[in-house]
Amino acid sequence: MLLKSDTLWMNTLKNLIDERHMILPEHIPTLFKEELTTSILPFWLKHGLDPVHGGMLTGLGRDGSLLESDKSIWFQGRAAWTFATAYRVARKNEEYLLVAKSCLDFLKNHGQDDDGRFFFRVSREGNPVIKRSRYVFSELFAALGGAAYARTTGEDSSWAETIFDQALGTVEAGILQPKFLRPSEGFALPMIVIAVAQELRAANPKRTKHYNALIDQLIEKIQRLFVNEEHRCVLEQTGIDGTPQFDHFEGRLLNPGHAIEGAWFIMKEARLRRDRDDYFSLGKKMLDWMWEWGWDREYGGIIYFRDVLGHPSHEYWHDMKFWWPQTEAVIATLLAYHQTGDDHYLTLFNQAYDWALRHFKDERYGEWYGYLHRDGSLSVDLKGNLYKGPFHIPRMFLEGIELFS
Repeated sequence: MLLKSDTLWMNTLKNLIDERHMILPEHIPTLFKEELTTSILPFWLKHGLDPVHGGMLTGLGRDGSLLESDKSIWFQGRAAWTFATAYRVARKNEEYLLVAKSCLDFLKNHGQDDDGRFFFRVSREGNPVIKRSRYVFSELFAALGGAAYARTTGEDSSWAETIFDQALGTVEAGILQPKFLRPSEGFALPMIVIAVAQELRAANPKRTKHYNALIDQLIEKIQRLFVNEEHRCVLEQTGIDGTPQFDHFEGRLLNPGHAIEGAWFIMKEARLRRDRDDYFSLGKKMLDWMWEWGWDREYGGIIYFRDVLGHPSHEYWHDMKFWWPQTEAVIATLLAYHQTGDDHYLTLFNQAYDWALRHFKDERYGEWYGYLHRDGSLSVDLKGNLYKGPFHIPRMFLEGIELFS
């Protein structure tokens, strides 16, 4: 049984597809706003927002039923970013700002330990459950959400900037427990710091020079350590000087969706700065290479892991199709098309978006599934957990809307 909004969506889609069965860029804002505001955000407004304790619940079943009452601290910051940005970019719905503020208030009241570090998981009421000693991603996503809220409302961004500076200070002090005792560098941290710095710069333009310098440093590090010319790929982990560690599973690991996400962060920086064509060339190269590694030519969609030397992957979910790599491919191909006008990237966007919409969208209850088998069949029908919630999918729509509006 189709919802009324789903019928409207399909009729709109049919009207805005050209004779080549392609979505054209001028229609992206209309299509993306429709899907975002009638299917994605309403699901989380109805089922995710905690009316009792505040903040966002993400452990939801297909129909929105609550499967897990603990709260992801990651998603308080991520959801704050999503709803604050949706208010700014898609629709001036006051409820969006209330949700963003609720998530930030929950973070401020329950997210931090006495030492200033953030928890990873808390109870529904806000009592600590898990605190990770290896990462600062909870802090970085809190800063991201705080910056987006300040950017949208015009309020002071000092709280977000303080959290961000503290997180970087924690890393620089070397007090994080290392994941590997073998000296190594990971792609994830510099990539995420770039995205947060971009949002903070937009919230506080007075510190543009500071954030530009930080982003330049991080992009240089990514290019030097992880962009591997010999194998035409982006590595997830290398030695501290960029030397490949191909005698280990982790050193051979490729995560195409992750690398493509980093690629569009860098291409976005080129678009925002206008004087950094070298950044666009780097990001586009990363996209081109990792599309070749990631796109499944047999079943379609972006596959989760590859081994750079073609060996069997040690990750048991290596050939699954998760929701978020598909959304990163959509954003990256749209950015590449926007900057080049090359129809090749418009074709890739349509290829990625069409596959994702056909396989992940739930026509009955709204939102998207998260986990498919390689052939596109459903693995599990839940809509959220500690890692999936209102972020990657709405971000895809919001970036597309902002890019082509």
